[in-house]
Amino acid sequence: MSDIRVREAPLRILPSALVTRPWRSLGGQGSLHLVERHARVYRHMWLMLASGVAEPLFYLLSVGVGIGHLVGTVSGVSYAAFVAPALLATSSMNGAIYDSTYNVFFLLKYAKLYDAALATPMRAQDVALGQVIWALIRGALYASAFTVVMLVMGLLRSPWAVGVLPSALLTGFAFGAAGMAATTFMRSWQDFEYVTLVSVPLFLFSATFFPLSGYPRAVAIVVQYTPLYQSVALMRGLALGAVGPGLLWRVAYLAAMGTTGLYVAGRRVGRLLLT
Repeated sequence: MSDIRVREAPLRILPSALVTRPWRSLGGQGSLHLVERHARVYRHMWLMLASGVAEPLFYLLSVGVGIGHLVGTVSGVSYAAFVAPALLATSSMNGAIYDSTYNVFFLLKYAKLYDAALATPMRAQDVALGQVIWALIRGALYASAFTVVMLVMGLLRSPWAVGVLPSALLTGFAFGAAGMAATTFMRSWQDFEYVTLVSVPLFLFSATFFPLSGYPRAVAIVVQYTPLYQSVALMRGLALGAVGPGLLWRVAYLAAMGTTGLYVAGRRVGRLLLT
């Protein structure tokens, strides 16, 4: 009886897609189908889409121009030039939050749109990414109109102002992704009171209407670590030419906030609808 030698193949462990392609955990090309769906729906709701342009312009004309005549100059520039970048940052935040909270909650709990999407080859991460991309598209429309008005009014004082619009999109990404992640934890419409509880203080206390030096020291320390302040400081620095290495920290802050929010949103959508 001859010996039979069996040669065992070495055990090979294939790395998962999460290890070899970690960006796949944030979504893929399937997200574009959700963006296309939203674009088709809003073709018949274009007036609602366009109305979002008016709100920040009213703020700019009433506060920046009207009250600006009473205030004079702030930090060496006109009050309108000081306030305009902050209002653009606030507009980007509000637009992203409203689209990624109230709208997402309705589509998730009542319209059951995401249930239908996950019945296709789309993944939960694709749903989250598609929703955030759509929020960015809406934000880009609003920010572009606001930036054009700032340009016409002479409120952009530096060549670095070309970075204002990309900064507005980065702000929309950060707050849109974080807003969608937070929405997946909400159980009823009453929970949206927390959205107002967070967004209104951010709007009022992020150096929007007066410089950080006007705050008490203890408050200023807290304010300079809040997310909206990062956007306000970034856009104001670019618009007025106060550019330095510190702006890179603000870009990294907003990018990390958006990436984390997008990852959590994808995981939560999958947990809620697939388990």
